[in-house]
Amino acid sequence: MTLQQMEYIVAVDKYRHFAKAAESCGISQSTLSSLVQKLEIELDVTIFDRNSHPVKPTAVGEEIISRAKLLLFNAAQVKELVATRKGESVGKVSLGITSTVAPYLLPKMLKYLSINHPDIELHVEEARVSTLVSQLERGELDIALLATPLNNDDLLEIPVYQERLMAYVSPDEPIYNDPDLQTGRLPVESVWVLREGYCPNRGVFPFCNYRAEHQAVYEAGSVETLIKIVDENGGYAIIPELHVPLLRKCQQANVRVLTNPEPSREIAFVVHRNFVRERLLNILADAIRTVIPPAMINKRLKKFSIIL
Repeated sequence: MTLQQMEYIVAVDKYRHFAKAAESCGISQSTLSSLVQKLEIELDVTIFDRNSHPVKPTAVGEEIISRAKLLLFNAAQVKELVATRKGESVGKVSLGITSTVAPYLLPKMLKYLSINHPDIELHVEEARVSTLVSQLERGELDIALLATPLNNDDLLEIPVYQERLMAYVSPDEPIYNDPDLQTGRLPVESVWVLREGYCPNRGVFPFCNYRAEHQAVYEAGSVETLIKIVDENGGYAIIPELHVPLLRKCQQANVRVLTNPEPSREIAFVVHRNFVRERLLNILADAIRTVIPPAMINKRLKKFSIIL
C-alpha cells in the first residue's frame, strides 16, 4: 500500500472515470487500473464497482477513500513542515470562504497576495458553512474563513476579527423611525433571514427560535440579494457591518445599529487539527490586516503571530 495508490483511488472517486483519473494523475489508464487492482487484492476488498456507469465506490470503498484523503492531507502537511523550515515557497493553497465574508475580504486580499506573495497559487471556493466544514474534515481544503464557533473537535479555530451585526430596515417598516432598536425586541413577523449566517447563536435574535407563517428564510446566497429582497418587499434583515460601505448612500440611510445586546460575529481561520502551514496562516493574516479596520482585528492577532 502506497501514497501513490491512495492518490489514484481518490482521483477515480473524483472523476468517476478511470481514463480521466489517469489523465489527471499524468499516467496511463492501464497503469492506474493495475495499481488500483493491486491495492484491492492487497486489502482483499473491492473499492470500486466497475459495472456502474459512471464508476462508483462500494460501501467499504467509500470508507477507504475517506481515510485515503486524510492520509494524503497528512503527507502533504509533512512536506509543508519541511518546506516551511527551509523557508521555501508556499505554493498551492486552497481557501474556503462563505458568501457573507467573501465580498469584503477577497478582492483586496487577492490584490495584496498578488503583489506581495506572487509565489502563492491560491484556489478559492465559495460555499455554505456545512460544505466547507466537510471539506476541511476530509482534507480537501487547507483553510476556511468562517463565522465561529463551530464546536467541531476535528477543527482548530483561530479568531481573526469581530464585526457587529446591524439591521437593514425598509422605510415602510414601523421600526424604521425607532431611535433605539433593541435586539431582543425585534419583530419576528417581518424579518428576512439568512439563517446560516446569524442563527447559530440561539437566543440573540428572537426570530432564530420563532417561525411566523409568512416569514421567509433565505437559506443560501448573498447579503446583497437579501438587501434587494427588503428593498422590494419591505421588512428588515440582519447584515454584517462590513457590508455597509458597499451600499449606495440611499441604502446606507436604512441601516440601524442594534443594542441590548449588541450582536456581533467572530470570523476565524478554520483548519484541520493536523494543519502545520503556520507561515501560510500568517501571510493570510497580514493580508486581512490590510483590509479589515484595526478596531475589528482580534486583540491577540494584533500583537502576536499565529503559532500552531
